[in-house]
Amino acid sequence: MSEEAKKHVWDKTGNWNTELNQLTNLLEQAKLEKTIKWGAPVYTYKGKNVVGIAGFKHFFALWFFNGVALSDPANVLINAQEGKTKKLRQWRFTKQEQIDEPLIMQYLLEAMALE
Repeated sequence: MSEEAKKHVWDKTGNWNTELNQLTNLLEQAKLEKTIKWGAPVYTYKGKNVVGIAGFKHFFALWFFNGVALSDPANVLINAQEGKTKKLRQWRFTKQEQIDEPLIMQYLLEAMALE
């Protein structure tokens, strides 16, 4: 992995490099603009935060900034901080096989359409 790629993949444990790179490639296909906010990659559309990506100790995740408004047909989105978080929803993964690219793209396109 290049130094540039390492710089933009936020992974607290270093356990998810392959998985986060796969998700990053998918986010780039969606034509979202990449930026760094709060020390993590955040992807925007028309200047609005759409989705973020990160690796944690026990999972890696996408978080949708307006996830509460998504239809969530696969019922995968969770509120990571019940009582605190109003709109943000996370999609957590624990292994690469859980990355369903067509389904993720469906969620990304819906999130972009909301903006």
